[in-house]
Amino acid sequence: MKILVVSHTYIVDLNCEKLRSLVQIDPTVEVTVVVPKRWRPGGVQNKIIEPQAKHEGRFRVLPISNLSDNNQSLLSFGLDIYPLLEEFHPDIIQVEQGAKSIGYTELIMLNKVLKLAAKNVFFTWWNLPYDTQSLAAWIERYNLKNTHGLIAGNQDGVDILRDHGYGGPACVMPQLGVDERLFKPAAQPKLAAKHGISPGDFVVGFVGRFVPEKGLMILFEALAHLKTKLEERKPWKLLMLGRGPYQSALEKMAVELDIAEHILWIESVSHKQVPDYINLMDTLVLPSMTTYDISTFTAVGWKEQFGHVLIEAMACQVPVIGSDSGEIPNVIKEDGLVVSEGKPAPLAAGIQRLMNDPQHRQALAERGHIRAMTDYTNKALAKRQLEFYESLF
Repeated sequence: MKILVVSHTYIVDLNCEKLRSLVQIDPTVEVTVVVPKRWRPGGVQNKIIEPQAKHEGRFRVLPISNLSDNNQSLLSFGLDIYPLLEEFHPDIIQVEQGAKSIGYTELIMLNKVLKLAAKNVFFTWWNLPYDTQSLAAWIERYNLKNTHGLIAGNQDGVDILRDHGYGGPACVMPQLGVDERLFKPAAQPKLAAKHGISPGDFVVGFVGRFVPEKGLMILFEALAHLKTKLEERKPWKLLMLGRGPYQSALEKMAVELDIAEHILWIESVSHKQVPDYINLMDTLVLPSMTTYDISTFTAVGWKEQFGHVLIEAMACQVPVIGSDSGEIPNVIKEDGLVVSEGKPAPLAAGIQRLMNDPQHRQALAERGHIRAMTDYTNKALAKRQLEFYESLF
């Protein structure tokens, strides 16, 4: 089977591991990944990225000239995509830019013009209801009509596209897996000592962006609430790994709640260092909150699309607590704690339960680890993706 995958996501080599796994689990599979020649991610990484071609046997990454360098929906490709399609002649064409992607429309049309007879597949993260108008509505209708298979990062994404008229096969799985070579249990006594973490400290952790929709104010209120309820003054710390525009407001809030002395602020570190910090934690918390203060051209709102840090913590045998925003309950299931979003008291109770019950904490850690290794490694996701492709023929 020849698989062509198109996405700006794979300009980052680490993100290619699931696709590399496709060729490792089946010797008949060939994978070509098309990435834009120039891409400007924006945000903290405000620079142009120009990826290099990679050739690794039956797996390769090829930069192709592109017509937009910073917009997923508008990303499309130049004339050099034609000879590639003719030469590779894929059986599967998967574009990972959403349902309204112009690039997906382009690949569908080229599939027809070149008579490749490939199955058209696309990936989406979008998990909120939306309306489409004028050209965007036509593009989506055309794309859905010509789609043979849908892969969504969450169940809401499938449900929304069913409402928009898609009736074909669908699979729910994240775009990227967890690398069990990096994310694994490993004690970090030197790192703990470096940051003043004592052996008896209970460490609550958060990894991600410091923005309101991640529910960090709820986490702070929960810890302040917990501090007043603890009959014994059990030592604890909050490890905040990340950065974002909300940090100054959170620092002020921590002082007002009298918990500032418990907080360790760690600026974003390299991806390879993240597992070390997760392994300092006794629990990782993702208290995301659904919000309607964020808007795009066609939709209003945000809710957690997956919560990749949850499976990273599970892989490290760190028990997780998440809110019931978006896909979080489906990621955690019974292998962690799920609490109501936006409410400090249930979150405080969940943290206190893990703090006071080491056996339950260990049981969740072990169950989460098994789940991560079974369902969320790159190899596990590659196997599911390949099975989905095979079901389309």
